[in-house]
Amino acid sequence: MALSKIIKDYGRPYAKTYKAIFKAIKEYQYIVVFRHIKPDFDAMGTQMGIYQWIKDNYPEKEVHFVGDNHVSFTPRLFPETEDLSEEWFNTHDFLAIVVDVGDASRIADPRFAKAKACIKIDHHPCKDEIAPGLSVLDKEAAAASEVAVNLLLHSKGTFISKEAARHFYVALVGDSGRFLFSSTSPHTFAIAEALIATGIEISAIYQQMYEKTIRSLQNQAYVLGHFKISPHGVAYYCLSKEVQEELGITPELGKENVNLFSNIQGINAWCSITEDPNPKDYCWRISIRSKAKDISGIANKWEGGGHAQASGAKIKDLTELDAFIGDLDALFA
Repeated sequence: MALSKIIKDYGRPYAKTYKAIFKAIKEYQYIVVFRHIKPDFDAMGTQMGIYQWIKDNYPEKEVHFVGDNHVSFTPRLFPETEDLSEEWFNTHDFLAIVVDVGDASRIADPRFAKAKACIKIDHHPCKDEIAPGLSVLDKEAAAASEVAVNLLLHSKGTFISKEAARHFYVALVGDSGRFLFSSTSPHTFAIAEALIATGIEISAIYQQMYEKTIRSLQNQAYVLGHFKISPHGVAYYCLSKEVQEELGITPELGKENVNLFSNIQGINAWCSITEDPNPKDYCWRISIRSKAKDISGIANKWEGGGHAQASGAKIKDLTELDAFIGDLDALFA
């Protein structure tokens, strides 16, 4: 399909970088796609979309995808990630493509550092650039998927298959909050249009993304029976290790009900606060959402980061909870 003006205009400032990226992809026989640890829709969808795009357009290349699996998304939405051996990394000159992660410390598989060259496609602020000259970063984009698809649409002589488009659409919908977050732009919708034009069935995609189980309903009941609200409308709930065991969930699923509090009059921001007993990094992990105001500054203060209306943070233990909620509450005073 012909590119719309919106898509062309978006890609114009990146023309030189796009050219360098396509050159690198063509040059390397071995390619591995990486993304951030504890993946979400955007991380896994963008990773798998790029993986599939390479498979479709360069069938002669050997391409892989690595990282930790998601307790719910795999294999329901995405295939289980590959277990690529240390020997493979040590014996192949490969290109790394890193998506949806700002800094190297957050990349799920540290062996990206063994790559001969690295491409990065992202929408997160970063402290250290890991792919100079081969990095496309738009901090205003709704999703890394949005950035990646614009790039691929500018690759002449290639196509985005329905399978690749499905992955990219899951990513786009997930990180834009179903196009409800303020980061959603005309370009976001232009990318969605291009993906839908491949023939994907969006009703089936939404069904797969947001399908619930009886266990999920029981967990929702617990959250609705135990949440608290601060004086200026910050709703939050805490899931201790013991509660997680009672509900039959892992720390990764602690945030699955955080959006129960969206679109509720009088609630301005909402959080899940989940104990992560991992002895290497014990903490309480926080997922923060906001109806309007930018909460990323609060997330940065509390060892996290993210976007204006969707961020993550952490506290060492519950003795810090009141201070954290107080910081958020002050935004709406």
